[in-house]
Amino acid sequence: MATTEISTNPLQPTAEPVVPQPQHEQQQTVTLPPYPEMIMAAIEALNDKDGSNKTAISRQIESTNSDLPAAHATLLSHHLNKMKQSGQLVMVKNNYVKPDPNAPPKRGRGRPPKPKVPLPAGTVLSPPRPRGRPPKSKDLLAPVGSPKKASSGGTGRPRGRPPKKAKTVGVTPPASGAPRGRGRPPKVKTTVAPVAG
Repeated sequence: MATTEISTNPLQPTAEPVVPQPQHEQQQTVTLPPYPEMIMAAIEALNDKDGSNKTAISRQIESTNSDLPAAHATLLSHHLNKMKQSGQLVMVKNNYVKPDPNAPPKRGRGRPPKPKVPLPAGTVLSPPRPRGRPPKSKDLLAPVGSPKKASSGGTGRPRGRPPKKAKTVGVTPPASGAPRGRGRPPKVKTTVAPVAG
């Protein structure tokens, strides 16, 4: 009696056969035309003068191609946007239309640039001004070796906080009577002598 043991060793490979892809799935990717071609064919088949919206294009593609991928709606939206931005399709009132080859090119937004006036022969163009503040011009008459000390506002005082003065030790003012109290001293009242009459 032979018993089949299931191995609990995770390192030992299990004997599960690899299932090959079915034949119809391999053919699906080969026979399905690219989305831009399917979209253009659907717009031509619908042949609406106002253009075709996304749902009409999707229905047309689904009716002509039965084996579409599961993400068909997402792929269709992606390719429609891509074709619109590249200029292969034009969107008019939420409908996609093929661009008219005879239509004039679409003007860009904003005011068009002014036409440049041709310069007379022999005129030399100066290079354009660089960005930012121009550097200070150096005085040619000033001596090169001794740079000036930076002065702030021309007051003659150096920058920053002045250093503390050292206290003089030993010199104390003589004590004159009672020590002064805190605060403002009281106002001295003057006495007015009565006028004799």
